[in-house]
Amino acid sequence: MIGWIVALISGALMSIQGVLNTEVTKQTSLWVSTGWVQFSAFLVCAAAWLLRDRSSIGALMDVSPKYMLFGGVIGAFITLTVILSMNQLGPARAAQLIVVSQIAVAYIIELMGWFGVEKADFQWSKMIGLGLSIIGIIIVKWK
Repeated sequence: MIGWIVALISGALMSIQGVLNTEVTKQTSLWVSTGWVQFSAFLVCAAAWLLRDRSSIGALMDVSPKYMLFGGVIGAFITLTVILSMNQLGPARAAQLIVVSQIAVAYIIELMGWFGVEKADFQWSKMIGLGLSIIGIIIVKWK
């Protein structure tokens, strides 16, 4: 149950963050806004590490395979693309497309067993759910 609650909070925070970042971009620039998001996130993480964790930063050098360390780079492009899509499509439509893309890519990752994820068997129910999500986007677009 905790996982569900955390996931719902995550989705809500992503939508709020996207709107805030889009508004900051309108008053500054795309790269200033994106840089600020990443820098402020770093500051929060550094403070949390100082106050709560203190595990070895050097452990990052032991991460294998090394491409796993590119999550932060991808995070910068996530921020960038969320800002651009929300600016062009509005928060609701952008969020719909972002979520459907997340579901589709996550399912492909599970099916293929990429990035160290345990390979999952194909399930029609997941494909039907994805299809219904896509149909929902089409219905909203036509409205």
